[in-house]
Amino acid sequence: QVELVGSGGGSAQAGGSLRLSCAASTDTRSRYCLAWFRQVPGKEREGIGIIYTSGGIRVEDSVKGRFTISRDNAKHTMYLQMNNLQPDDSAMYYCAATPHPCGTLSWRLFNYWGQGTQVTVSS
Repeated sequence: QVELVGSGGGSAQAGGSLRLSCAASTDTRSRYCLAWFRQVPGKEREGIGIIYTSGGIRVEDSVKGRFTISRDNAKHTMYLQMNNLQPDDSAMYYCAATPHPCGTLSWRLFNYWGQGTQVTVSS
């Protein structure tokens, strides 16, 4: 079992940047896939990117070139760097983990969730 604590949300102007953090309670390498999702009211949770148990990282085309995912193994922390933010990026952002195979970035596959952190981008 792993506990996740997300942080770093807030407000930004269009074109600005924010960095979200997700601290895990344990070393997740080789044991859990980690991912970032976001959700706006009335819509399904949308996958942003994933860190596989192999260490590989994939970012969805919808945010590629603007968002990057990284991790600090010593701190058991995953990051989401968001650049050139746009109003459409406004959402609640969640980090998640699963011990199961995670080839598909579907929220249904993830067992453990951070509490969510709000990002609001104004034009």
